[in-house]
Amino acid sequence: MKQIAIKTSTSAEGFLLLNSELNPIFFNRAAAEILCYPQKIDSKEHFDDYLASRVRANLVRDESSRTPKFVSDFQSGRRRYQCRSYRVNALAQGDPRCTLAIILDRASDRSLSITQVTEKFHLSTREREVLPYLLNGLTTKEIASGMDISPNTVKVFLRMIMFKMGVSTRSGILGKAFTVRP
Repeated sequence: MKQIAIKTSTSAEGFLLLNSELNPIFFNRAAAEILCYPQKIDSKEHFDDYLASRVRANLVRDESSRTPKFVSDFQSGRRRYQCRSYRVNALAQGDPRCTLAIILDRASDRSLSITQVTEKFHLSTREREVLPYLLNGLTTKEIASGMDISPNTVKVFLRMIMFKMGVSTRSGILGKAFTVRP
């Protein structure tokens, strides 16, 4: 049975639970508003199909593998959001029938400098995807889980970012990222 959180969210954080076909099982109002903007949430008829299509259009980067890959951030209107996905209740690692929890968190104005950082230091697409996780203070294991890659691969991306930025620590990356001016 599908549930919809009716109360207006006091935070800008959206939450969704998706089944293995990427159809919503549960979502809060903030998630629906973020994903469906500028569409208003008035009619419940056909809304689940519409929301599922918006999830696929805005959040899924690669649906061809057994486990879908999600974007790390996206834009809704003029606002940018960070997308974090987590596998829930999977019986085995890589189980395609697992439920996915998605958290949509509004990015701060500081995260908008990621584009400038990427351009200034010539970061690759994957290195750019690591940066928002690092800016939010996540550990290597947490970044790996969010990107669905191994911690060793994250370490390689971090070393490449450090090399390109001319720093030797994770905090050096943060320092350089926050000093880039548009």
